[in-house]
Amino acid sequence: QVVLVESGGGLVQAGGSLRLSCAASGGTFSSYAMGWFRPAPGKERELVAAISWSGGSTDYADSVKGRFTMARDNARNTVYLRMNSLKPEDTAVYYCAAVHGLGPFTGPYEYNYWGQGTQVTVSS
Repeated sequence: QVVLVESGGGLVQAGGSLRLSCAASGGTFSSYAMGWFRPAPGKERELVAAISWSGGSTDYADSVKGRFTMARDNARNTVYLRMNSLKPEDTAVYYCAAVHGLGPFTGPYEYNYWGQGTQVTVSS
């Protein structure tokens, strides 16, 4: 059983930055692909970013490419999402997810472990 705990959310002005963290416990972290998701209109959750188990491959939603960067530190059992040039439309609860496998995986249905989420609010 993998437990994921997100942190780093908060309130920021448009154009600002935040770094989200997701700490994992209960599994062999380096064997899990990881993802960040957020709710979207008409969908339960949409991909924000995903990373392979080694960290060598990443994938991003078109809406965040060039602004967000996902990374992982397997020694610390933690993944990060660096968010720059934030926009009001980035306001959401951000969820961390994990699945055993190489990855990256882009569909929420591919993940079987989820954190509780962290709120990001971007004011205009």
